[in-house]
Amino acid sequence: MRLKWIASALLLATTAIPAHAGTPAKNDSAQNAAAINMLVKSIGYRTVAGQGQVPAYAEYLAGKLKAAGFAAEDVTVQKRGETATLVARYRGTGKGKPILLSGHMDVVEARREDWERDPFVAVVENGYVYGRGSADNKAGVVVMVQTLIRLKQEGFRPNRDIILALSGDEETEMATTAALATELKGAELLLNSDAGGALLDEATGKPTVYGIQAGEKTYADFRIAFTNPGGHSSRPSKNNAIYDLAKAIDAIAAYDFPAQINELTRASLAAAATKTPGAVGEAMTRFVANPSDAQAAATLSADPEWIGTIRTTCVATMLEGGHALNALPQSAAVMVNCRIFPGVEIASVRDKLAELAGPNANITVIGNPVASDASPLRPDVLAALRKAIDARSPGVPIVPNMSAGATDSLYFRAQGVPSYGVGPYYMKASDDFSHGLNERVTVETIEGGLKQWYVLLKELTR
Repeated sequence: MRLKWIASALLLATTAIPAHAGTPAKNDSAQNAAAINMLVKSIGYRTVAGQGQVPAYAEYLAGKLKAAGFAAEDVTVQKRGETATLVARYRGTGKGKPILLSGHMDVVEARREDWERDPFVAVVENGYVYGRGSADNKAGVVVMVQTLIRLKQEGFRPNRDIILALSGDEETEMATTAALATELKGAELLLNSDAGGALLDEATGKPTVYGIQAGEKTYADFRIAFTNPGGHSSRPSKNNAIYDLAKAIDAIAAYDFPAQINELTRASLAAAATKTPGAVGEAMTRFVANPSDAQAAATLSADPEWIGTIRTTCVATMLEGGHALNALPQSAAVMVNCRIFPGVEIASVRDKLAELAGPNANITVIGNPVASDASPLRPDVLAALRKAIDARSPGVPIVPNMSAGATDSLYFRAQGVPSYGVGPYYMKASDDFSHGLNERVTVETIEGGLKQWYVLLKELTR
C-alpha cells in the first residue's frame, strides 16, 4: 500500500458526491469477532519477500473459504516462485461479467529490535490492532474474505461471479499482480481494498471525508549518464562528465511538465477549494475553471502538496560519479524519479528528459514501468459506494482522487479493467504507520469495513 489518499485534499474537502440515508448491514458481533481473529492470525504469517510464507498464508485463507462452503475447485492457490496468488470464485448467475476483489498478502520487512512489540505477533489494544501488515493490506484482505464468507453463509446469489484475486508481491516486483491482471482481464471492474479510505478528525476521531481512488500516477525511474575519457586531475578541461551532468540536472530542475486535469483531480480540487484559504484556494477554483490558467497552475505548483495533482513531476533522487579523487571523471549519472500523469506515455517523458539533458546524455529506463489511464467515475460504482458508506457513517462526503503511488489496480487498469480503491480503512493522519514502525489499524476499520463491503458487494451484484 502506498499513501491511500491525497491527504491535503481530504483534510480540506467538505463537499462531493451527495449523501443520503442508507440501510445499514446487520451488526453481527460473531462476524466482527471472526474477522478480528482472522486478522490476528494473518499478522502471524511473516509474508515478507524471501521468507516463503505467502503460500502458507494463502492456504490459510483458502481453508477459511472452503470451510464456509466454497467448492475446492473454486479456490486456487498457485505458487509462483517463493510467493503465491489466491483466486477464489464466488459463483453467480452469470448475467454479467465478473467483479474482481483485489488485495495483497505480502508485507514489507519489520525488525523486532526496531518495534515496541513483536511486529508479527498481533496485539489488540485500546481500539487498535497492532502488527506488520495490519493496515497494509491484511485488514483489507480479511474484510473481503469475511464478507464473502458471510454472503455464502446467507445463501446470497449474485448476478455475476465475484472473484477474489490476492497477489503475493505487491510490495516488491508485482509480478504476481501482472500475472493476475493478464489472467482476469475480462472482468467488468475491480474493487481494491488496498486504496481509498476515510480520514478521521484528529480531535474528535470522527470521519470527515471518504476518498475513492480511481487513478494512479505512473511510477518510472530513469538513469541519465554521461561518459568521458577522463585523465589526470592536474590537467582539467571543460569536457567533464560531472559538469555535463550538473547542467542536465539544472535543466531538468527548471522544467515544468504541462499542467493537466482529469475528472478525478477536478473533483478533488473543486472540493478542496471550498475550504482552502488565500491564494492557493483561489488558484484551485481558477484552475478547475480553466486548466490553461498559467498563473493558477504556477501557484499550485509552488505548493508541494498540490504540484503532483496537476502535472507530471520528475526529480533527481540519486547520484553516481567519478572513480578517484585525483582523476577526471570517466562517468557520472543521475537517477530521476518521475510520477507521470495518467494518460501520458512513458516514452514521451523519456524523450523530454533526453531533450533537456542534451545530445551527449545516455538515458535508460530502470525496470519495466507500467502506465494506465484513470478509471471513469461510473455512476453504478459511486451509487453503490454511497450506500455502503452511509451504512457505516451516514452522510460522510465522498471525494474521488488520484494517488501518486502504485497499487495492484495499476496493472488491471493497464489491461482495460476499471479499478476503484474502496478500502475499509478509517484512520487519523497521525495513525498512518504503513511501512513504518508500530503499524496499526483501528478495530473500527474491521467492524465498519464489514458493513461497508457487505452493502457494496450486494448493491453491485443484485
